[in-house]
Amino acid sequence: MSRIGRKPIFIPEGVTVTNRKGAVTVTGPQGQLEQAIRPEVIVSVEGNQVTVKRLADDKLSRSLHGSIRSLLANMVQGVKGGFSKTLELVGTGYRVNLEGETAVFSLGFSHPVQFVAPEGIKLTVEANNVVIVSGIDKVLVGQVAANIRALRPPEPYKGKGIRYQGEVVKTKPGKAGKVGAAGGFGTGGGQ
Repeated sequence: MSRIGRKPIFIPEGVTVTNRKGAVTVTGPQGQLEQAIRPEVIVSVEGNQVTVKRLADDKLSRSLHGSIRSLLANMVQGVKGGFSKTLELVGTGYRVNLEGETAVFSLGFSHPVQFVAPEGIKLTVEANNVVIVSGIDKVLVGQVAANIRALRPPEPYKGKGIRYQGEVVKTKPGKAGKVGAAGGFGTGGGQ
């Protein structure tokens, strides 16, 4: 039995879960989300909790059991309080401005990079080098944050680029010849 799948999901006050054949709809103060349900699992809403059960014990059913339960739990949490990811721009001259729903990044390219937030996502800019991605769909928030990070991922020598808040970027040492450590002129025997 899946340890995650067998845990019930408690429905907080102000959130309603509707189960109809093939889909579950979760509505709350932040909005509404819908998730298609595979026929290998059964979702039941009883009182103030949701339970997920699988019909068979094959590999596909076992994998779907925990996944569907996690998706439903994230939907309940999202419509209640929402999710957010924070990104930092590190580098000289790297900054971001918000123009309506479009974030305009200055990332050291010859042109500014524009990023339009998809529907259901809100972008917030703090101190022109911090971007906060927020929304009710955890998967969409994570994907949009990853797309923004992919505009200029942190490079391994100076660590410049866009990174998640708190992300540790391992830096590589530069070339040894650059500091004059070895391989210079006058070290051979020849002339």
